[in-house]
Amino acid sequence: MEQKKGFIFDLDGVIVDTAKYHFLAWQNLANSLSISFTEEQNEQLKGVSRVRSLEKILEWGNVTVPEEQFNQLMTQKNEEYLEYISKMTTNEILPDVVRILETLIVKNQAIALGSASKNARIILEKVNLIDKFQAIVDGTNVTKAKPDPEVFLIGAKELNIEPNQCVVFEDSVAGIQAANAANMISIGIGDAKVLHEADHIFNDFTEITEEFINNLLTN
Repeated sequence: MEQKKGFIFDLDGVIVDTAKYHFLAWQNLANSLSISFTEEQNEQLKGVSRVRSLEKILEWGNVTVPEEQFNQLMTQKNEEYLEYISKMTTNEILPDVVRILETLIVKNQAIALGSASKNARIILEKVNLIDKFQAIVDGTNVTKAKPDPEVFLIGAKELNIEPNQCVVFEDSVAGIQAANAANMISIGIGDAKVLHEADHIFNDFTEITEEFINNLLTN
């Protein structure tokens, strides 16, 4: 028999690919400081807070800045990123995300967002998905970054579902570790070599069948 479970989705790299906009904004900032910034380095910033991301970029470039300039740089990066996401449309939803969300809604499952992004609501509104989520936990609700499980535990609480009855979709190592620490089923979306700590791994949502969802609901 199918049970009601909680399904918690990360945002960046799971529902939409905003990583490219973070990359462009960080690259422009790094270039303004004469620091080279590669896509490989950008990978290391996935799931990392804005403060820590800027600290890492400055470390890579062996550059130090006064606190006032540091804060200005963070604001500058966020404003540029917001400019990019303000132009987002439904075309930017990753393949088959809507199919999976609608499958879960038809099956009367509880759905939440669990993201470090402080811009999560804006993005969900831009891509017209905000109504699919019963709870949204984002960077404005959490104090501890993944791999701390706080974001997912708050999500489970808001859905009124026990953590061990929740399923998390994540694309980052820190996110998978957070889901595991919360005693939830972790589903990695992306590279199996990178996300090997996940309970299940798919390249993307096109590989997830209704049969797989049904198995999650009955076990």
